[in-house]
Amino acid sequence: MAEANNKKKELWRTVKFALFSVSAGVIEAVTFTLLNEFTHLNYWICYLTALVLSVLWNFTLNRKFTFQSANNVPIAMLKVAGYYAVFTPVTTLLGNYLVEELLWNEYLVTGLNMLLNFTTEYIFDRFVVFGKTIDTNDRAKKKEEESNGI
Repeated sequence: MAEANNKKKELWRTVKFALFSVSAGVIEAVTFTLLNEFTHLNYWICYLTALVLSVLWNFTLNRKFTFQSANNVPIAMLKVAGYYAVFTPVTTLLGNYLVEELLWNEYLVTGLNMLLNFTTEYIFDRFVVFGKTIDTNDRAKKKEEESNGI
């Protein structure tokens, strides 16, 4: 029974992460599109600005609602910054190369980056950023008490 309950909880956690990631993706896509269509900025500036806005949004929602973590926010943000210290240069440089040198469509490249970001960030958040502090915030504790009839 407990194993089935844990599987259900993890499935729901994954669904919430996906939904919040979609909302962050909308922020990223709209920001990128506005900058790309209405400015003469290079691809990498448009991409980087859009990425930063979506990361801040996604981190805030996932920390509170998906992983329900009461961990230290600055430490969690440093871990996320570590992830993006690798992800951002790789995808910015590669994306810029694909768009500027190989003439790939900038929306295709941005979409591929977003899919890569979604899968790798979930794994990193789940096991590194929030792994030991999942379900420790007040919201999670209240749910636990309610389910135990306390």
